[in-house]
Amino acid sequence: MIYTVTFNPSLDYIVSVDSFQLGMTNRTTFEQILPGGKGINVSIVLRNLGLETTALGFVAGFTGEEIRRRVEEMGCRSKFIRVASGVSRINMKLRSVEGTEINGMGPDIPGEKLEELMQILDSLTASDILVLAGSIPSSLPDSIYMDIMKRLNDKQVRIVVDATRELLVNVLPYHPFLIKPNQHELEEIFGVGLNTRADAVPYAKRLQEMGARNVLISMAGEGAVLAAEDGTVFDSPAPKGTLVNSVGAGDSMVAGFLAGWLETGDYHHAFKMGVAAGSASAFSDLLATKEQIERLYTEL
Repeated sequence: MIYTVTFNPSLDYIVSVDSFQLGMTNRTTFEQILPGGKGINVSIVLRNLGLETTALGFVAGFTGEEIRRRVEEMGCRSKFIRVASGVSRINMKLRSVEGTEINGMGPDIPGEKLEELMQILDSLTASDILVLAGSIPSSLPDSIYMDIMKRLNDKQVRIVVDATRELLVNVLPYHPFLIKPNQHELEEIFGVGLNTRADAVPYAKRLQEMGARNVLISMAGEGAVLAAEDGTVFDSPAPKGTLVNSVGAGDSMVAGFLAGWLETGDYHHAFKMGVAAGSASAFSDLLATKEQIERLYTEL
């Protein structure tokens, strides 16, 4: 089973506003409400590709119940843990003004609820895959992903981490199966500027030296790079297409990689599936479907 953990899931309220003006009443021309959070996105794309997945995390209030309902409506299993106080966050994303969004805070996670999640994770075995993805509520320490990996260290669970800065760097001594920094996150970690896929390769290898088994780097329109555990390095330009929505593209890349790797165990195939899935989501209003991914795969 593939389990995904989203510590701070959301309802994403995605809108377009023609000629947006500050200080004025603006009316939407497009509206969409989707369950959000990186782990949830991974679960949805995996399900679209025909794989069974269970979404884990914390939900609170009426928004939390709606997140659970929508995730299960999309065909994913869920074992969300309910938090008594607060509400799960609503994130507003203004699609007509690129990069503009307002993200909520989410509820505080009490210690006993965190331990409830840990006990679920304790049941995982070497046949399972665990995806730790996204930001965490302020009530949790930056070491939380590392704490999980340390706790599961003897179980040989293959763990994927898609997170920023300390959340990501802290886990490297525990040898995650896959990490997926994007170009900007890689630049932040090493304090460098990267322009090409070739520029990223030495830093992908450095992350391997620090403990990661496989390093998948998404670079938006520049494409992607994979430094694989067997020593091979793959890179690919981005497929041609019109960017519609970048939200979830990186998460889709993780899902595509996992689906491809589980299918064949071949890193080149897994990499191509990742690039195709990430691009298919970027070219669509919704997360990538199997048909969209397969079509783009043939172009790589």
